[in-house]
Amino acid sequence: MTDQPQPLFSAVDALLAAVDGGGVLPALDERVRLREAAGLTQAAVAQALGVRVASIEAWEAGRAEPKAERLEAYRRLLEGLSRRFPASAAPSGSTEAPPRPDPGAAPPSAPVAPAAAPAAPSRPAAPGRQPARRAEGKQSAACLRTAAAGGTDPRFENGPLAVVDVEDGQVRAYCTGGLVLDVPAKSLAALVDWTLVEAKLGQPKLSGPGKDADPLLVLTQAALERYGLPVTLTDEERLAGRIPEGHRAVKQLTRAHWKLTKRGFGPWARIYRPATGSERACVQLCIPSWHALDTRHWGEAGQLPPAELARVLGAYASRVMTPRGSTAVTGLELMTALHPPTRASRPDADGKRYSEHNPGSLGQNPVDCAPCEAPDGHPLLADLPRFHVRGPGEKLFEEAYDWARPMTDDECMLRHLVGIDVNMAFAAGANGLTVGLGEATHVKAPAFDPKLPGSWLVDLSHIDLSQVKVGREWVELDASLLPSPFTPKGERPEGPAWYATPTVAYAAELGYEVRPIEAYVRHESGRYLDGWYQRLRDAYLATMSDLGVGADLAPDDFLTAMDGYRARDPELAIVVSAIKATVKGGLGKLRERPRGEGWKPGQPWRALSRPTWRPDIRAAVISRTRTNLHRKIVKHAAFTGQYPVAILSDCVVYAANGPSPLDFLPYREGKPLPGGFKLGVNPGLVKHEGTQSVLWGEEVRERFDAPELNLARYIKDGTVTDADSGE
Repeated sequence: MTDQPQPLFSAVDALLAAVDGGGVLPALDERVRLREAAGLTQAAVAQALGVRVASIEAWEAGRAEPKAERLEAYRRLLEGLSRRFPASAAPSGSTEAPPRPDPGAAPPSAPVAPAAAPAAPSRPAAPGRQPARRAEGKQSAACLRTAAAGGTDPRFENGPLAVVDVEDGQVRAYCTGGLVLDVPAKSLAALVDWTLVEAKLGQPKLSGPGKDADPLLVLTQAALERYGLPVTLTDEERLAGRIPEGHRAVKQLTRAHWKLTKRGFGPWARIYRPATGSERACVQLCIPSWHALDTRHWGEAGQLPPAELARVLGAYASRVMTPRGSTAVTGLELMTALHPPTRASRPDADGKRYSEHNPGSLGQNPVDCAPCEAPDGHPLLADLPRFHVRGPGEKLFEEAYDWARPMTDDECMLRHLVGIDVNMAFAAGANGLTVGLGEATHVKAPAFDPKLPGSWLVDLSHIDLSQVKVGREWVELDASLLPSPFTPKGERPEGPAWYATPTVAYAAELGYEVRPIEAYVRHESGRYLDGWYQRLRDAYLATMSDLGVGADLAPDDFLTAMDGYRARDPELAIVVSAIKATVKGGLGKLRERPRGEGWKPGQPWRALSRPTWRPDIRAAVISRTRTNLHRKIVKHAAFTGQYPVAILSDCVVYAANGPSPLDFLPYREGKPLPGGFKLGVNPGLVKHEGTQSVLWGEEVRERFDAPELNLARYIKDGTVTDADSGE
């Protein structure tokens, strides 16, 4: 034995130690099999582990291996999947994949057998009762494209939320994935206790320094009656946004030592007790019959049966986050969840940690906007005369396009008006955008820096769109057929005006000199919205993929897949609408205006106390979105000689000989014009919005005697009313 080479023994011992310590991962084929058996994409695994998709590809191909905490997390995932999908589960020679769960479904560890309790209950179940089961109905209509909201966290094994309903006298909670729990709670206070103690509902935090999402209960009308709440609100209650503080349900919660937020008991009520240490005790309620789910964004979701409603909200929660209110509120909360204002410090000499500023976040305290960024009525403008109207030289006015022009004679000879719409345009505008994180600094006659976020007073009236620089070449265009990129109405500026950094940078890109007169710049900056964009992009692409619209389709196939995609799964189509509304609403919340509450001009309003009240960030995103669109329009005009007839926000209308976008988009061998419009589902690419005849457009404008009526507003279905025309 002494003659055996010791290095070989050492190597064997090291290998055994790696096996015992969990450092050896399954074979490459097994890694792929486990992921595909669970219906998980590489993007879903990458998102859960906080790495790029390329890393997952490398791990599965053997080109690289995860390190440190990523190794432990990846091993834990594979071990969990191997328990759920053992290699012997499929018959020998079978090629059929196991059924894939729904979007937003609870993880496979959730109880499915009648004998399995939903949690470790503090009270026994009634004799003969089945505490947990699967609801009947459509539960496998679409494949799971992202990790389930609860993940493998045993605290939240039943998913992020439940729809509470009453059936045959029994209260039941419909969770994601078709799971149904019997609810023993006899009162509203007991329901809150049950949710926190037994239901195992919630969602893990989205970032390291963040907080876990509170469980969400959606109360149906039957549940409202059961727990002593009104089925609908009176007109007075609806305007107040809450039921009276003297309502018996509110008193019942108070007696049980539960509290409500300042917004009271409304459609999105939050019931809590003050946190003790890191432990939170908070449950959020969503009440559809009190108009919690806005039909503009959630469609008819509020009318769905409990299991279907749980599927819709569960898919949204797993891919975006557990709703915290309206889609606008959730969009704003998602920014904070991904970039919490504080984090734990390094341990001091005594091993204690303290709360400190989290780099890259907006911090805990609000910062003042610049005077030019302040909306009318802001306290910074309290000294202005009462009826003073601020012009472009006093006010930053970055908004989306609302522009149209009369058609030329040549365009009138064509047959069709074709609208194309930019997918997730404002999300794409936020991607990679550097925004200010701290306070603004006022400077006089600064040199323009396109990398410095801020607001700039500069005269861009000298820029002539008839000669602009496209790439490295100067091109000649018909400026009369183009909107100005510097104003929402497309009018050429007449003198100095305030602009966000992306607008001024685009002016320089067109080949013209810019000389700011003054500016409010923010030296502390970062790409604050990148994670927000990526989360919403992945949610949108995953849901569209479930609806049959993939990200790598050829132009013809993409147009075919988009035709009637909502009808393939109306419930997931609702999720798509909600994701889009989350983008626009979240950005809108960055400059939230007063909402009643007895506000008077010149006084502060509630939103100003938030660190996320940042009109400069909203302006920068809109500025970049508008200039991105103008850049594509210029590229298209320079290459094809075609100009838009109308633009509304992210929809552009062109005259064409055919009814399809392919009748005017310059594809060559399946490849689009570089830097121009490209058909596809990804944010920033375009889809077909609608087609009407040129005769329809001329008839509408003639009927309302409006040669510049914005036809982009009606291109989708062609419906125009007298109210739309302003008459």
